[in-house]
Amino acid sequence: MKKILLVLVITLTTLGFVWADHYVKMKVHTDPISMMGQNQPAKDEISETWIGNNLFANHSPERSFIVDLNKQMMYTINHNNKTYIEIKLPFNAMDYYPEQMRQMMEGMMGSMKVTVTPTGKTKQIQQWNCDEYDVEMSIMMMNMKMKYWATKDVPFDWKMVSEKMMDNMKKLSMRLSDEVMAEFRKIEGFQIASEMNMNVMGGNVRTTTETLEISEKSPAANVYSLPAGYTKQDKFSMEDMRQ
Repeated sequence: MKKILLVLVITLTTLGFVWADHYVKMKVHTDPISMMGQNQPAKDEISETWIGNNLFANHSPERSFIVDLNKQMMYTINHNNKTYIEIKLPFNAMDYYPEQMRQMMEGMMGSMKVTVTPTGKTKQIQQWNCDEYDVEMSIMMMNMKMKYWATKDVPFDWKMVSEKMMDNMKKLSMRLSDEVMAEFRKIEGFQIASEMNMNVMGGNVRTTTETLEISEKSPAANVYSLPAGYTKQDKFSMEDMRQ
């Protein structure tokens, strides 16, 4: 349960992101965590997003997501155990989780409440003029507070990328209902930075994201491809859920 929530948080804070392709580099930082007698040191990761013509890829050290609108397919890739899952668009996220986890996942999804509030404040972050949003989320009696800074001043159609590409990744990663998805769409623009604070089982979790680069680049040949030698799975395993 703890691991699932942390994965959800990391996904939430990294998810906010044409044609040449466009490349987005983001830093994800998590403060040290002390929880249930266990300590986790501070962690920094780099997330890389590529946006091409009907193609989208997000790569981080542990997981990757690829969306191919030409094939109406999405691929979720686990680099820890070298597996991947093919998902035909559109999809029901519950179809891809283990039977023994479905009830808990459905409970989490049903209990999730999100409120997005534009603060009316603006902030200059590097070269981007950003609008500020407060986000409050509750999941099974646990509450988190977030701030998002988003801009429309990006060299691609952020709305099209969000609705046709990134929303599929959010839906699978976070098991979001249509109501929650609609609430998150109140954030207008591409996410440049965020800050999240949450208390889980007596431990404080703080995660920040920062966009380091948005540029036009030529992608490597494997950016939108499945890694060689990985094994196909029909759905997530219990090991996947624990990672």
